[in-house]
Amino acid sequence: MDYYVSSDQSSTTLQDATQDAAESVMGPTGRPLTEFPEPPVLTSHGPARIIAMVNQKGGVGKTTSTINLGAALAEAGRKVLLVDFDPQGALSAGLGTNPHELDLTVYNVLMDRKADIRAAIHQTGIENIDLLPANIDLSAAEVQLVNEVAREQVLERALRRVADDYDVILIDCQPSLGLLTVNALTAAHGVIIPLICEFFALRAVALLVETIEKVQDRLNPGLQIDGVLATMYDARTLHSREVISRLVEAFGDKVFETVIKRTIKFADATVAAEPITSYAGNHPGADSYRRLAKELISRGGAP
Repeated sequence: MDYYVSSDQSSTTLQDATQDAAESVMGPTGRPLTEFPEPPVLTSHGPARIIAMVNQKGGVGKTTSTINLGAALAEAGRKVLLVDFDPQGALSAGLGTNPHELDLTVYNVLMDRKADIRAAIHQTGIENIDLLPANIDLSAAEVQLVNEVAREQVLERALRRVADDYDVILIDCQPSLGLLTVNALTAAHGVIIPLICEFFALRAVALLVETIEKVQDRLNPGLQIDGVLATMYDARTLHSREVISRLVEAFGDKVFETVIKRTIKFADATVAAEPITSYAGNHPGADSYRRLAKELISRGGAP
């Protein structure tokens, strides 16, 4: 028996098949890609959700991710404070500030109870982004804080004064699990772990998670891991794909769907002292951080 299929029916079937195929597009993390909604417009600002960008391994993209995630959140209408909590001052330099010429930095705010944090905060050339800078002076704080009462809560006390002025505060931590990083974890509501797609970086994460759990247990019970961010991903290499697979096995849905691919444009933007969202706004790298901002907001990690 012959069955007649109308052109309308065949067209509908083709559309359904195309839609199903689109819905099942797999992302780099091996999960179907989600279309995250546009962030809602905020009618007021504050109190801020504080997020620490932490990994004791250097060169994993912490500072790059702090600058560009901050810029993407600012684009979405969020007021953002970026806190440079690394004595190397890379975040400050990456936003066009010369950290060695500064008289008032996060170090003064930590060590001098009378220091005004608002006087130390710099406006950047980017709308909705302010900076609390750091320089080499901060390296002395780790030693000097040892004898302080409640030494792990000094940063929390300082940020409390300006939390109502911002929607998100991002802390760029140094590559260490010392007292400064513990201060950042104690002050934070959430942690983002940037992780380069290499095996050695993967091995270091267990120690970091153990430190986060100790802080949760002893100092900050409300602290949570907002997500693990895979950076410098190269889809052409089996190694990158294997590392992402291992990450998802270990952290499950905590791994952000958004993956930051390796590109020279991030280095170019750093030299220009701009986020990639303004330096090369149409580049896939800029789109990745915009997508990350949407994903973070949709997960409840930012207002």
